[in-house]
Amino acid sequence: MTRAVTRGGYAARTMARNSEVIRQWQVLRSIDSVRNGISVARLAEEHRVNPRTIRRDLEALCRAGFPLTDTKVNGTSMWRLSDRPFHKLEELGLGLTELCALYFSRSLLHTLAGTVLLDDTERAFARIERALPARCKEFVDRLPRVLQAKTRGRKTQNDRRFPEILGRVLDAIIRHRRATMRYASLSSRRTKEYVIEAQRIAYADGGIYVIGWIPEYGAMRTFAAERIETFALQDDTFQPRPLPPAPFADSLGVHTGKPETIVIEFDADAAAYVRAREWHPSQRIEDRDDGSTVLTMKVCNDRALRAWVLGFGPSARVIAPEALVKSVVSAVIETRLRYASRRPEMLAIKAG
Repeated sequence: MTRAVTRGGYAARTMARNSEVIRQWQVLRSIDSVRNGISVARLAEEHRVNPRTIRRDLEALCRAGFPLTDTKVNGTSMWRLSDRPFHKLEELGLGLTELCALYFSRSLLHTLAGTVLLDDTERAFARIERALPARCKEFVDRLPRVLQAKTRGRKTQNDRRFPEILGRVLDAIIRHRRATMRYASLSSRRTKEYVIEAQRIAYADGGIYVIGWIPEYGAMRTFAAERIETFALQDDTFQPRPLPPAPFADSLGVHTGKPETIVIEFDADAAAYVRAREWHPSQRIEDRDDGSTVLTMKVCNDRALRAWVLGFGPSARVIAPEALVKSVVSAVIETRLRYASRRPEMLAIKAG
């Protein structure tokens, strides 16, 4: 019993320290956002704490090495950050809070772990780390403990040539050079060579994708970067083509097909969960008297959409379009038969 209380006390103290660090970071941002300084009373009002708490926060930030100064204005101490806090920061062209924000948000970029981008971001963070005074670094090192990100289904890149190939793709995009690409398609199960005008590299659903114009097809195509076997730049160049602001904007996954109106009904058990999220910018939600919800959105009728619907099990029912209804029903039947092939009694199980 004593041990359980000790663990609980430790957890409570840890949570208190975490909230303290976050508040102190917010106080620092408030100070950095004003040119002529800000008073303790104003900071206390903004952050809804006692002025004594703000004074303790200011002392902690000063001990951490942040260049805070207070100047009397009409008898009131106005707190501000030094205009030229650190010479190294000036060389980077970043403000102090901008630099610290980049540094502690590195945990978000760790969702790219295993990709070629991680090495580059780690080198950038190493430079930032060297630019920060030791005590400032100690302070911001506490922030990632309360700011974390998680990804799932991240693709693996086992080929050692992957970083080199992706580097060539990036070079082709920047210099607008055509390339010859050998690509092993997963869907067609064959390898083919393409002439490609690479337009964009996109990270989505745990993978890196190359979006490029294929002159042979007269259309834009998407390629999984890890399935590119060779990528050789040519001497001739191309003019970049218009691209949408966001990649795969009309899909719940990685797809660039034509969007259509999708209507799905969710029962009362799933309705609260569905309402609490934005699944797509086009969505409209209609609540019913029985607690159920109807979600309407305009997206591609693709594999990602079908998998998403099936993930809700019996809590979701597709209303339209009819093609999606048939594909979901077919998937449900095939799934049941797949289990029944090993366990025949599954065919006798009735819903409910």
